[in-house]
Amino acid sequence: MSVNGGVESYRNQVLTAAVLVPLAVCAALVPLRHSFDNANAALVLVLVIVAVASFGIRPAGVVAAVSSAVWFDFFLTVPYNRLTIANREDIETTILLVVIGAAVTEIALWGRRQQARASRQTGYLAGVMTTSQAVARGGSTDDVINQVRTDLTAVLGIDGCKFVAGGKRTQEPQLNSDGSVTRGEHEYKVERDGLPTDSEIELVVQHAGVVRGRFLLTAASRIARPDLEQRLVAVALADQVGAALASQDSPLNHP
Repeated sequence: MSVNGGVESYRNQVLTAAVLVPLAVCAALVPLRHSFDNANAALVLVLVIVAVASFGIRPAGVVAAVSSAVWFDFFLTVPYNRLTIANREDIETTILLVVIGAAVTEIALWGRRQQARASRQTGYLAGVMTTSQAVARGGSTDDVINQVRTDLTAVLGIDGCKFVAGGKRTQEPQLNSDGSVTRGEHEYKVERDGLPTDSEIELVVQHAGVVRGRFLLTAASRIARPDLEQRLVAVALADQVGAALASQDSPLNHP
């Protein structure tokens, strides 16, 4: 099974659970409906919604909220076994189930996004630190460049890149030190439209104001939308290569 097929199967299973679990819970509470307060039943259903929302699939959380409200109405409110509610408090509880369910789903998704962002930041920092350590150890510039090429491809989500030595600039789009991407006076809206796909993107490698070369980034096969943080990490990585090349040219390294 392909990765996409596995993801789709997982998503379908969560959506199915979002429909059926509230049904099963409400049906299980039917024998207790004369002695079990509906507010408590609603709290049980909120727990179900939270559990479904924790999977991080927005439609599943919404479906669980709606399913909970429907089956709560059908099984646990007077008149029973009908999609009609006679009691004002039960109407309010049903509405709150949907509202709380939607809110909980958004909170769960926000938490997952924050966790993913923190994980990415840790990965970016590890990449920069690895390169910095290689420069500090006086490692081979070829090794540093190859490491940064790999890191740039991963951080920016692009097809690949190559390093070209020398100070000659091109007319290609530029990834600048502030993270912007420009061609002449035109600035690309990267997070909306993605990186240019019709040409290479130049990322200058420099140190102490001296241009040492450039990475030519390729994003032709798919639209890559690295955010500002990712683009600034790319600039930092390129600066590490500039430091390595400057160190290589230092008189201390040429007795």
